[in-house]
Amino acid sequence: MELEGTVLHKSFVFAKRIAKLYKHLLAQGQPRALADQLLRSGTSICANMEEATGGFSRRDFAAKCGIAYKEARETHYWLRLLSETECLDFRLAESLLTDAEELRRMLSAIVCSTRENS
Repeated sequence: MELEGTVLHKSFVFAKRIAKLYKHLLAQGQPRALADQLLRSGTSICANMEEATGGFSRRDFAAKCGIAYKEARETHYWLRLLSETECLDFRLAESLLTDAEELRRMLSAIVCSTRENS
């Protein structure tokens, strides 16, 4: 199965970008607590989608997708906060915010369609 273009693939690529950003933030001496929060939520999106694809039931799948959706929203928040407190360059933040929003929309659609089909 081709994963490119799927939410699983996009969330993995996003997690890699977040991990690299985490290292960059620490190297730049930015607040570790904020960087840690971003790393947790930004990598959790894909981790929950991996769990969702291995779910034992539709309910389990929907629950994990719902968690991934919440993590995408949280990641968007941390990126916005880092940008607006000048801990993160606006151009880099803008690209990541766009990706986080795209993931949020995709996950929202998955959650809604899964609930409708249940």
